[in-house]
Amino acid sequence: MNKNLDIALLEDCKRGDRQALDSLVRRYERQVFNVAFRMLGNPDLAADVTQTTFLKAFEHLNSFNQDKKFFSWIYRIAINESINQIKRRSQLQPLGETQLEQTRDTSTRSPDELVESRRICDEVQAVLLELHEDHRAVIMLRHFLECNYRQIGEILQTPEKTVKSRLFSARRRMRDLMQQRARLLHD
Repeated sequence: MNKNLDIALLEDCKRGDRQALDSLVRRYERQVFNVAFRMLGNPDLAADVTQTTFLKAFEHLNSFNQDKKFFSWIYRIAINESINQIKRRSQLQPLGETQLEQTRDTSTRSPDELVESRRICDEVQAVLLELHEDHRAVIMLRHFLECNYRQIGEILQTPEKTVKSRLFSARRRMRDLMQQRARLLHD
């Protein structure tokens, strides 16, 4: 995203410009929702977290460091809000239709391909929800939002070396969980 445009919009927001506020929400709403959805696995909870994230961000605009990128700051808020939501819930609810399935063009695939694709998406989401939230966050940021290590470090306020280590551990844990699930299915 364009840092200069974000800063200009933020300055306008601070002066009370509702259109600037709307522009920022439109620019980042989908990405914030995706962060929350991948962390929580529930579209309704993700929508709540998205709303809370923007409310908190705009309540604390004066604390935003303009040397940083706005998307890093707002993603960090979204991740923190998602983690708070996880802690408030005693048990994660099953996932409904995944965002991946909602956005993928299904007209050129056979019914068998659609069923298999849906099964894989559900399996990946179920495994994601079994990961610790720190591991889930790095997987989601790297593979679903396609952030680089530096961006992930900024968002999570973690050194790049830690991001790489956490991502390595998260991928290994995901692999192990997928293998366990496959063994259970074949036994």
